[in-house]
This record gives sequence, C-alpha cells and structure tokens, in this order.
Amino acid sequence: MARITASVYTSHVPAIGAAIDLGKTHEPYWQPLFAGYEFSKQWLREHTPDVVFLVYNDHATAFSLELIPTFAIGTAAEFPIADEGWWPRPVPPVIGHPELASHIAQSVIQEDFDLTIVNKMAVDHGLTVPLSLMCGQPQAWPFKVIPFAVNVVQYPVPSGRRCFALGQAIRRAIESFDDDLNVQIWGTGGMSHQLQGPRAGLINREWDNRFLDRLIDDPASLAEVPHIEYVREAGSEGIELVMWLIARGAMADVAGGPKPRVAHRFYHVPASNTAVGHLILENAA
Repeated sequence: MARITASVYTSHVPAIGAAIDLGKTHEPYWQPLFAGYEFSKQWLREHTPDVVFLVYNDHATAFSLELIPTFAIGTAAEFPIADEGWWPRPVPPVIGHPELASHIAQSVIQEDFDLTIVNKMAVDHGLTVPLSLMCGQPQAWPFKVIPFAVNVVQYPVPSGRRCFALGQAIRRAIESFDDDLNVQIWGTGGMSHQLQGPRAGLINREWDNRFLDRLIDDPASLAEVPHIEYVREAGSEGIELVMWLIARGAMADVAGGPKPRVAHRFYHVPASNTAVGHLILENAA
C-alpha cells in the first residue's frame, strides 16, 4: 500500500522565489535563509518520495474572490506555472498523480470532507517556492505533486481542528491506495507576518517557536488554537499556519503510532518582512 514517510513544513514567501530566480541566494541578506535549507536539499535527495501531497494557498491566480473553495485538490496530470503579474517563474511544470489524487478525493469525501475537485489550474508561488527551497533548480521536479489548495485568504477560513482532522483522513486515504508509493505531505505558508494596516511588518519570534514546539510535541492541543490567537499573535497572514496542521495530522503518531523523528528544524527572520519557519518530521520505518 502507499504510505506517508515524512512531513515537511516551510514558509512560501514570494520574494524567496524571486531571489532564487534572479541569482541572489548568496547575497548577504539572503544567504542565512538559504543556508537553512542546505540540509533539507540533501535530505530530500536521500529520501526522494514518489509523490508529494503539497498543502498551500492560492494567491488569486487559480481562484479569485468570485470563487473561493475551502479545500481544493488538483487531479490533473500536469499543472502549469501561474503568471502572477511578472511572468511565470522559470521553473519546471508540476507533474500530478491523477490516480492517487482521485482516490484521495473519493476517500476523503466519503468521510464527509467536502473537497473541490480541480481538473485544470495553474499553481503559484505558494506551491513553487517550497519546491525550489527543497529541490533547488532542477530541469524537472524529482517527484509527482498533488496540489491541495486551502482558503486562508478570505474569511471564513477553516479551523485548525478541521485541518488537523482532514490530515488524518488524508493519511487513511493514502494508506488505502493499492500501489506501493512513498508519499510525503508538505504543509506550507506562514510564519508570523502582516502585510497591511498599522501592524504591517509584525513578526513574533517567541510565538512562532512555541508553535513549532507544539507542532512537534502536542499537535492535538495546537489544533484547538482559535483564529483570533493566530491573528493577534502572528499577524493577519499568520493564519496560514493552519495548513501545517493538515500535514501534521497525517503523521503516524496521531493515529497511535510512534512519535516522528525531527530531522531538521530552522527559523529565520526576516525574509521580506516575514518570519520563515521550516521543519522536517520523519515517520518511523
């Protein structure tokens, strides 16, 4: 059967993608950030999955205020790179896994989670920046990707509790797929940041690191944190962190298995007025 071997968590700041694309990764401002992902790139080379189930949020490219799905799963065979106003990023197209994606949709919907099935969409920096941080600049991504878009832009957004439970349903769906596939689940977005208003530029190091501690050691109680705490402590865009709970909910310990191993943990500020968090958790073999 298919199995989830690891979860990866990372911010997806658009300026990170621009720094990569423009060859600025060794500049003094950016070098400390990219140094934090050197281990991760080597780790991924040694633990390359067959499929990555990548949780992210769309930034008004595939969707708009005219149509806002709470949870949307990409079931296409290929996903082009979105033009976000300054041409598409110069990265490879994303190759999907329609069979596994359709199976997950069938299984999760039968567990009463209402997903939007998307057979055609472009993917933006929310998805491509994590791929670039973990994979570098390859000619082709080294695995297939199932995009899973979550609305954390327009209220109402899903609760942490709902996201955590959805991750558990996704794990059950993947484990019921007959093919022998190595699957990783990635949660992206965050950490603390606010892009507008009198608190623009807010970064809360203490809260961010406490979030990482709880994500590792006590995700069930972290899932109970209300939206207002995210907004108050981590800024208006800090709510993106609920997407990390989907990935964490899919790990084996949540279903009674052994606690995951922390392969890597990294935190850096700032990156374009945003706190960057990164974590790799491995399921026991």
